[in-house]
Formats: sequence, structure tokens, C-alpha cells
Amino acid sequence: MTTAEEVRPRRAPLVLASLILVAAVANLNLAVANVALPEIGKAFDAGQTELNLIAVGYSVGLAASVLYLGAVGDRYGRKRMLLFGMALSVPVSALAGFAPGTEVLFAARVLGGVSAGLAFPTTLALITALWSGAARTRAIALWSAIGGGLTSLGPLVAGALLEGFFWGSVFLMTIPLALLALALTWVFVPSHVNESTEPVDHLGGIVSVVLVGSLVLGINFVPVEGMATVAVSALVIALASSIAFVIRQRRAHNPLFDLHVARRRVFWVAAVAGIIVFGTLMGTMYISQQYLQNVLGYSTLESGSAALPAAFVMVLVAPQSAKLVESRGSRFTLLSGYTAIVAGLVVALTLWDEDAHYWVVALGFMCLGAGVGLAGTPASHSLTDSVPVARAGMASGTADLQRDLGGAIVQSILGALLTAGYSASLAAAVAASPQAGSVDEQTQASLEKSFAGAARIAEQYPQYAQQIIAAARAAFLDGDSRAYAAAIVIVLIGAALVAFAFPSHTRETELLARYAREDGDDAVDSLR
Repeated sequence: MTTAEEVRPRRAPLVLASLILVAAVANLNLAVANVALPEIGKAFDAGQTELNLIAVGYSVGLAASVLYLGAVGDRYGRKRMLLFGMALSVPVSALAGFAPGTEVLFAARVLGGVSAGLAFPTTLALITALWSGAARTRAIALWSAIGGGLTSLGPLVAGALLEGFFWGSVFLMTIPLALLALALTWVFVPSHVNESTEPVDHLGGIVSVVLVGSLVLGINFVPVEGMATVAVSALVIALASSIAFVIRQRRAHNPLFDLHVARRRVFWVAAVAGIIVFGTLMGTMYISQQYLQNVLGYSTLESGSAALPAAFVMVLVAPQSAKLVESRGSRFTLLSGYTAIVAGLVVALTLWDEDAHYWVVALGFMCLGAGVGLAGTPASHSLTDSVPVARAGMASGTADLQRDLGGAIVQSILGALLTAGYSASLAAAVAASPQAGSVDEQTQASLEKSFAGAARIAEQYPQYAQQIIAAARAAFLDGDSRAYAAAIVIVLIGAALVAFAFPSHTRETELLARYAREDGDDAVDSLR
């Protein structure tokens, strides 16, 4: 059914449901690891840095591949990419679930991210190609809200599984959903809609993979003792790759990432704004799940349930976000979301302590959910509306980078601050202890490695268990305070960028109309 203002596909609800289910598989796989991290730490005697890498591995694979695979989908078939992605997610989820060690688990998480890179960017690209006008805004709002909501619901489902099953069950739970998404995509999603016939910039794609992967790994290794050389090397590779990527995109006949489009104010400001929004969500969820279990003593089910208010408010607020975008513009809606996110982070920083009641925890999650629900729609909508339909893969790839690169970078930064703060605080506590002289190097290394390491030492020395756990909890709170303070600074910088660089509602409408005319002229020129 179409009008002059709106276009939507046949069987639109079934098509949208299929695309949202594909995105749900990716979002759940992204979120479920966080609640299992304490159990994984105990199972493999893993340090905080290993846990950070396992938590961020999926985002690394997805963020590194999403731009390249989005362009491949534009050229060779978006439906085909959806099917490949869902098919690959089944064996890699099984590999993660039965991994014999942290190295295999990290590799499986990265491969899982690549499987999501095949499918996830294509979901938004198809929404962009199949819907237009206000119908597209509503479809994106549903896609964003349900995706964000599932990111918050993932810990609940994972926590319920961990009450009765082993840690690997959290990675196996998405296999039935992936098979269902595969079947629905095969039946309902149309093929070859507004796809490109231009060749793919494969060299640029490979450089983009190296760039994102080295950047995220470098950030993770910065706080690790003895890994300074690896961290610096990775960051140098990331810098060199970024320079090479820009040069390649300027010279390529059909660039992977069109720098002319990327310079559009509506596009690049929305891209940065989304990285901050979704990165903050993922980073906060990562730290909060460990806080709830390690400091407050919640079970896995209780810690997963604690995030439900975020999911509920996110889904509730998203339709209002779509209306605000249409009536007040993206800038107003983004800033409203940023305000709520900062409020949630302030609650976490000031009120989430050893004695926090659940209503305080819920308040923080509700503010965070409201902020992401408000800001997620304009962050994605502005990207898709500011590019030509033939470049939908670039817009959807950038939208996914908002979530995945943002999540990987912000989660890595917050995780690094958590690790550094925890280790420094616990080292100071050991040094100040009357028993400091009797603590050997191996025991101290275990204490400083992670909360799980401290818990194991407490089991070995029950006479000191109360003091060890108290010191570990205090050290964790020192680390997460650093992380939340940094997150507030990041969000405030993003808010300032949106306030001063994003156009007003009237100007945004004018710019989008101009972009559409320019893209139409370019399309006509290419046919001559």
C-alpha cells in the first residue's frame, strides 16, 4: 500500500517482523555474555582483561565487518546476506557454548560478530529500501526500540538459564531463534530491492576490518600490565589503517564509505551521537551486571531481572521518539535522550554502592532506558534519510557501527578504567593490611586480577574471607566510579556536539530536501 508520502512493502508487518527477529538474534548474542562473565571467570580462572575481551569480542567482529559486509549486501543481495548470517550464527553459537577455554570463547565471539555483520546491517538497509516517509520513521523506531529492549532483556534470559544450566547455555539459547529467523527471511523478505550494480571496494573493506579490530584490541590492552608494547602496536596499526582508509576512499571509483555523503552535517553528527548513545548503554550494562552480582550479591537471575526497567521504558518511549522527530526534529529528541542518559549515570555514580536498594538500581536503569529510547530513533533515522537509497548499506552499516563500534570502544574504555581502578585499589588495600608481609606474589596477583580471583583466594583462606571480599567489593566500586564518571563526560561532550553542530528542525528539513535533490541529480548523471 502506498501514498504520495509513504511507501511500504507487501505484507509489511511480516517483513518487518522478520527483519526485527534477525536483529534480535544479533542483539541477544551481543548482550547475553555480560551476565555470564562472573561464571565464566570462575570456570576458567579468567582475569578481568580476559573477561573484558570476551565481553567485547562479539562487538569487535561485528564492528570490524559491518561496513564492508553492508556494501557487499548492497551489491550482491541483501536477502542473501541475511540468510548467510543466520546460517553462520548457528555453528558459532554452538562453538561459544562449548568452548574449552577463554581463547576459543573469544574467537567464537568474534566469529559470532562476523555472522551478525552479514545480517544485522542488512536489516536497516532493507527498511530504508522498502519503506519511506513517516512509515520509515515508525519502522526504524520499532527496529531501534525492540533491538535496544532485547539488549536489556538478554541478561534476564541469560540469568534464568544460569540458575539451572552451565555458563555455555547463554550462547546456545539463540540457536532456535536464528533458525526461525532464517525460515521467516526465506519466505517473507523480498529480494533485490534498490540494490547497487557498482563493484565493491574490497581493498577498502579489508582496511576497515584491520582499522576497527586493532583499535578495539589496543584500547583493551592499554591497562594490562606487561602488554604496553602490544597495546601501542595495535593503536599504531589503527592510526595507520585510518589514514590508509581515508586515502583509499578518496581515490576509489566506488568507495566503501562515501566521504562526500559522510561530510553531510546531518550524517556525521548523527553518527557520532549514536556511537555515544549505544556505547554508553552497552558499557553500563557490562559494568552493572558485574556490580549487581559481585557487590550486591544478586543471583544471575536477579541481576538479569534488574535490567528489565530499562527494556520496558525503552520500548515505551520509542514511539514517542518517532513523533518527536517528526514534530520537533532530531536535535531536540537527541538532546532529550542525552539528558535522561546523564541522569541515569549520575544515579549509578552516586547511589549505586554496597547498600543500594533495588529501587535505586531500577531508577538508574529507567533513566538509561528512557535516554536510549529517545535518542536511538533520531540517531538512526538521520543516517538513513541523508543518503541515497543505493547507499543504504553505508547508512545501515554506520548505524550498526553506532551500536557495535560505539559499544566496543566505550565498553573497552569503561572496562579498562574498571580494571585499572580495581587493581590499584586492591593493591593499596593489601599494602595497608597488617598481613601484607605474608601475602606472596602469586596470591596478590590473583587478588588484583579480578573479583573472581579474590573470591577464590577467600575460599582458600576462610579466616580472612570477610576482609578479602570486603576489600574486593570496595575495589570494584572504586573502579566502576571511574568508569561512570568517564561515561558522564563522554555523554556531555556528545550533547555539546549535538547542541552546536546538529541543525535545527527547520534547517534539518531543508538539508534533507537538498540532499535528496543532489542524489537525484547524481543518479540521472550516472545514467547518461
